[in-house]
This record gives sequence, structure tokens and C-alpha cells, in this order.
Amino acid sequence: MRLQVLGTAAGGGVPQWNCACPGCSGARAHPGRRRRHASLAVQLDDGAYVVNATPDIAEQIESCAWLRPGPGPRESPLKGVILTDAELDHTIGLLRLREADALEVRSTPVVRHALRPFAELLRPYLQLTWADTATIPVSGKRPRYAAGSPEATGWVSALRLGPLVYAPAMGAWPDELDEAFQEAACVIVDGTFWDDEEPRRTGISARTATQMGHLPIEATMERLSKLPGRRLYTHLNNTNPLVDPAAEQHEVLAELGIEVAGDGMVIDL
Repeated sequence: MRLQVLGTAAGGGVPQWNCACPGCSGARAHPGRRRRHASLAVQLDDGAYVVNATPDIAEQIESCAWLRPGPGPRESPLKGVILTDAELDHTIGLLRLREADALEVRSTPVVRHALRPFAELLRPYLQLTWADTATIPVSGKRPRYAAGSPEATGWVSALRLGPLVYAPAMGAWPDELDEAFQEAACVIVDGTFWDDEEPRRTGISARTATQMGHLPIEATMERLSKLPGRRLYTHLNNTNPLVDPAAEQHEVLAELGIEVAGDGMVIDL
């Protein structure tokens, strides 16, 4: 299976345009610390897909040699997008793909319903088709714009793609997910926050990480360390100490055999 990490940041990226926290300031001073929004490029049996369509989608496609167009005009190997949720940071890139002749979007039914306005906006531009995808529910968190929508399973999901399990947002670790993790050759999971109090301590929210729909690394790393396959964290918030390559938290994870995914990383499975 061919896989390239296209981005590893939570909402806003690193640096975030309106933030001067240590993580963002460090990324401005040291461009190598910059991170694009969390996404993957994957080659499946039926074609090439990106997992989540972020605001960085055009630049992310350019960064992946086997996703670049050619040899002729309007010839792209990209078949579609697989969505883990309906958050704007993971879907707004659909609008940047309007130049495509056709595009397939795979998601849960509730995510497809939430994105009906996107489908209507794109209707005059391209042939957009929707398909259900097999997922593992990991949170009932709805995007802010869908706060009035009914509660349902499938708002936030982990994806099982062959030997890979990808869960950039996890509000829970259900038994079904644990079974998938145990069988996977590689798992890439939610590393948004290091500890539960990080959002409140840094002043970005009055809620804890768990209340925001993200299990913090401190709550998952020991359990993750016991899995048999390769294990990586992604979807790092700009407040996460891991955005600094010199942070001591990297050593903590290394001792547990856990990696922090980096933009551009290629993983062969």
C-alpha cells in the first residue's frame, strides 16, 4: 500500500495565522517546524485518494509526486476524497477541487448530509458522486455549523484502509477500534493535545481536551505502546509541545516506541 502523510496539524495549521503562541512563533522562526492540516494520500486498489480535503489541498497534492497531474491537461490521478468527519478543516478543500471533471467523496451518511451545501455549491462545476465508507465511530462531536443537527453515530470516524487505521480525531477508544488497532500494520491517531488541561492552560478554550472531542496523548500513549504495529501521532495543535522538535515529550514517546508523524513522510505498507 502506498501512503504519504500530507499534513499533521490540527485546525489552523502551524503556525496559525492569528496566533503568536510559542508553537506558532517557533514555526515562523524555523520554517522546518511548519505543519499543514492533517491529511493522507493513499493508493487503494481502485485508485488514488486523499483522506480529508483540507484548506492546504492544492499544495498538498503538489507535494506528492504520484498525485500530480499529467501528462495532459486536466489529467489527474486523484479519484476522490475519503472523509473522517465534517469539520471545516477536513472538508473545505472540496471547494478547491472544483476544477475536476469528476470526484468521488466517501463518507458516513451523517457527514454527507451535513455537507449538502458544499454539494450544491459544487454542482455547476463538476460531477460529484457520494459513496458510503466503512468506518469505526469514535466521537459524536458535531461541527459548530451543525450544532443543531441531531445526535447520530458517524460524526467522527476512524478509517480502516487495508493494513492502516487512521483516526486523526478520537473522543473515545471503543472495543471495535481496539480490535482494528491490534490487526493493523500501522496506526496513525489523534495527537491534538498532550494533556487534558492543555486547552485551558494555554487559553484557547474553556474546555478540556476530552471535552473538545480529543483524547489527549497522556491518556492514550501507554495503551498505544502495547499495539503490535507501527504507531504514530498526528493532528497536532499549535499549543502541543510536540511542535517543538526539542521538546522533552519526544523522548517520552520514543521510549514507548511511538513516533510523531511529519509532513511528507512516506510509509510503505
